[in-house]
Amino acid sequence: MEKVNKGTWVEIHRILLQPEERSDRLPEDSKTVPYEMRARGFLLEEASLHEEVTIQTLSGRVISGRLIQIEPYYDHSYGPPVYELMYIGEEEKKLLKN
Repeated sequence: MEKVNKGTWVEIHRILLQPEERSDRLPEDSKTVPYEMRARGFLLEEASLHEEVTIQTLSGRVISGRLIQIEPYYDHSYGPPVYELMYIGEEEKKLLKN
């Protein structure tokens, strides 16, 4: 398996609490699943995908977990444009001129 270099931007995963360790006051659907963490940061040692690693986050925290993604990126969207909002700036300029 290919090694990932120290200093590479990565994402890790770690289970913080197993279902039986979680509060009894949770909703039923939450009680049955583990409490998980995902975090991104810079790899502190050379490693392979799915290995236990340590990273340093942008805020300086040093945490460990299983390496799940190399050079992660955000791929979410806020949906299609809202055309009514696209023209507000021009309409406001017209109103302010009068």
